[in-house]
Amino acid sequence: MKNILRVKRWAILPAFTLLLLVSGCAELTVLDPKGPVGESQKELIVFSIILMLLIVAVVFIAFTYMIVKYRERPGRDEKDYDPDHHGNTKLEIVWTVIPLIIVTALSIPTVTTIYELEEPPESSSDKDPLVVYATAADWKWFFSYPEEGIETVNYLHIPTDRAVEFRLSSADSMASIWIPALGGQKYNMAGMENTLYLQADEEGTYQGRNSNYNGSGFAEQTFEVHAESEEDFESWAEEVQNEAPQLTQEEYDSLLTPGLLEEMEFSSTHLDYVDHGTNEGRDYLIERHKGAFEEPLHLKGGRGVEDE
Repeated sequence: MKNILRVKRWAILPAFTLLLLVSGCAELTVLDPKGPVGESQKELIVFSIILMLLIVAVVFIAFTYMIVKYRERPGRDEKDYDPDHHGNTKLEIVWTVIPLIIVTALSIPTVTTIYELEEPPESSSDKDPLVVYATAADWKWFFSYPEEGIETVNYLHIPTDRAVEFRLSSADSMASIWIPALGGQKYNMAGMENTLYLQADEEGTYQGRNSNYNGSGFAEQTFEVHAESEEDFESWAEEVQNEAPQLTQEEYDSLLTPGLLEEMEFSSTHLDYVDHGTNEGRDYLIERHKGAFEEPLHLKGGRGVEDE
């Protein structure tokens, strides 16, 4: 009886494991996108998963057929087994053509989607994209709005139903901006500028982060994205313009010191002094804070981090 109970307990483990996996996927952000870029990437992910599951199913069916049909059994002798398939043209064609078909079926939609996402989403083509310079530094984010003449640290506001043209760079180590609810990641590097188009179709607050490990403050290099109506966005931008302090070059240099920062806002941008996405701005931080990288850093001042 005890053995039977023990077997039953082991038997429920696969079902319990499956339940945990399914419950964990229920909140998978990338499969619940809030904009057209994320939706395109979701469709590509789902297509790829379905295609690969079909391939796995065919392989397992063929595998089961083979081991059942050609298993060793009474009445079977050597004349029933001929393993020599050298020069079999049909087999050569099959195991060459099928992989080509699989790779082609995956490549065409992947390449098509990649090129489509290098342009602003068509759903908002009647509006000019909002330009935001997203600059990474150890371990914080600077978001500059050149058209509005404002800058934020570790958070940003964007209007819904309008493309956002992120111009990506880094003041020091390589980072990667990622807002899972809106789309995939793209790299921020010093001395060069990448462009990433995203768009939010639903109002809400979304989480963003650096997805490329870059040292001890990596886990805290996060930010919030507040997606709101065009009217609310304009009101917020006007409020920052009128109430936030100016960002002086001296203060900006101080903020670049490797470490963590709270959310901040300014009524001017660091683009007045330096653009880290250009070759001229590549070493701007290093020239001012070279000594900070020569010894272990004690991180303080971050969100949820108490100073000692």
